[in-house]
Amino acid sequence: MGTALPPSAAQDDLWKGFFSDHYAGGRRGLAQRIFANSGVRTRQAAVSPLLEDVSGWSTERRMRRYQVEAMPLAKEAVGRALTEAGVAADELGLFVVCSCTGYATPGLDILLARDMGMAPSLQRLFVGHMGCYAALPGLGTAADFVAARGRPALLLCAELTSLHLQPTDPRADIQQIVSHALFSDAAAAVVLTPSSTPGGYAVSDVSALTDTTTADHMTWDVTDLGFRMGLSPQVPTVLSVHVRPMVDDLLTRNGLTIGDVDGWAVHPGGPKILDVVEEQLGLATDAMAPSREVLSSYGNCSSPTVLLVLDALRRRADPPRRVVMLAFGPGLTLYGVLLERS
Repeated sequence: MGTALPPSAAQDDLWKGFFSDHYAGGRRGLAQRIFANSGVRTRQAAVSPLLEDVSGWSTERRMRRYQVEAMPLAKEAVGRALTEAGVAADELGLFVVCSCTGYATPGLDILLARDMGMAPSLQRLFVGHMGCYAALPGLGTAADFVAARGRPALLLCAELTSLHLQPTDPRADIQQIVSHALFSDAAAAVVLTPSSTPGGYAVSDVSALTDTTTADHMTWDVTDLGFRMGLSPQVPTVLSVHVRPMVDDLLTRNGLTIGDVDGWAVHPGGPKILDVVEEQLGLATDAMAPSREVLSSYGNCSSPTVLLVLDALRRRADPPRRVVMLAFGPGLTLYGVLLERS
């Protein structure tokens, strides 16, 4: 694995230095409480509102800036992952890129393949607009390729949510306040190889569940002023219905139970999301500690976030032997991946 983060700022500084004025209307007090209760202590931004207000920028201008800011972050994450894996860029057979915060052609997949010396015969896949859970279908696809072709693959998740700061809204839409209080920027990359490596994890199984009756609960709309998040307060309730059956199904078909899992990499969509997962799965409080710490230290970085939690788990003095990764996003969709230490 390899990660890369832009400069960070304290949540309190972001509130005092920008968002307190951004929400200077009648709902300023509400916005302040949401920021204080977000579970976020620090987070990072490639384009910090403390330095540059992009809320009035056109989508075209934001997309141009995306390429400028995303490339160095992506290169750093990919370079670290390849170095740690001992894999040369030109050995890769597949390059999967996940991002829902920026689009251009040629995109990150083409430009990074060119700049990092990947082979002309490289197969590429770009996954867009899946949002926070995109890392897991990306991981599953890369693992399937490696198993079928016997060649290494690379997954990159890169998100710049800071580019989608929305203009001041006199109504102070609560969904936008929550979005502005949680989201952050990051890049994370994972190398998958055909043979096991010391300390590595094998991708054992992948599971998914989508409740299309709640499709309007989480949206990501392309507007003339960037991408606008829709985030219903009902999301934790929907998650509470589906997360236990999905996890039980994933584990049962592999002859396992929740008690057999000693590591949980859960996407920290927000404090309530983690509370629901902990309660529905009957987990001890410390099982959610890595996810809560990632939320506190880095915010919700969309697709790379669950990989940041996995990175924290594998860096422990005694890393877990068996990990379940869980992430959630538009659909509403739940994804799970079972990892087992080689």
